[in-house]
Amino acid sequence: MRFGMSEILIIVGIIVLLFGAKKIPELMRGMGRGVKEFKDAVSKDYSSEDVDPTENKSDRPAPKQ
Repeated sequence: MRFGMSEILIIVGIIVLLFGAKKIPELMRGMGRGVKEFKDAVSKDYSSEDVDPTENKSDRPAPKQ
């Protein structure tokens, strides 16, 4: 399904009406940060660490010295 220019303008108009012009940059900024954090997490190399990346560090007891 391909969208033409008129369909895109209608969708943008509806979004502006729903959220308001001031709120849209805030939403886009938040989405950009989320995508960036996701990409950083996906590209991080966990092979050099002996920790399971899915394990929550706060649940682990502190190492004894």
